[in-house]
Amino acid sequence: MRLDDPWDDAPATGSEEPDGAEGSTPAAVPGQAAPRGGHSAADIYLEVQRSEAFQEVRRRYRRFVVPATFAFLVWYLVYVVTAVTAPGLMARPVAGAVNVAMVVGLGQFLTTFLLTGAYARHARLRRDRAALDLRWETQEMTRGAGR
Repeated sequence: MRLDDPWDDAPATGSEEPDGAEGSTPAAVPGQAAPRGGHSAADIYLEVQRSEAFQEVRRRYRRFVVPATFAFLVWYLVYVVTAVTAPGLMARPVAGAVNVAMVVGLGQFLTTFLLTGAYARHARLRRDRAALDLRWETQEMTRGAGR
């Protein structure tokens, strides 16, 4: 854990200071960014939202999520429409009591798990580091600013 963790700037509920001085303000962390003069937290968040780095994280997110969502919905609708319009095809046996509808239905579950894994991998490789850097930067800018 980093000592200058921006999420660790307030003591937990019910915790007490080691010297018994409750309510004392935490000491400044070395290397901590000073709040921007006169900027409120809302101004800082709007500035970050307009930044190129934030827009790039959003673009990367949309480039994965929009096509993946569209493809999965089409795959699901094809399954439902085929089940309604071609019941003979869906009832065709594949192996014993297992028919095409069961295989395709299990394929829906499989693609859900595969898509979840692909999303987690994409986030880890393409967005998490940039988003963490943005969060860290934002917390440093808002530290001490009006919340």
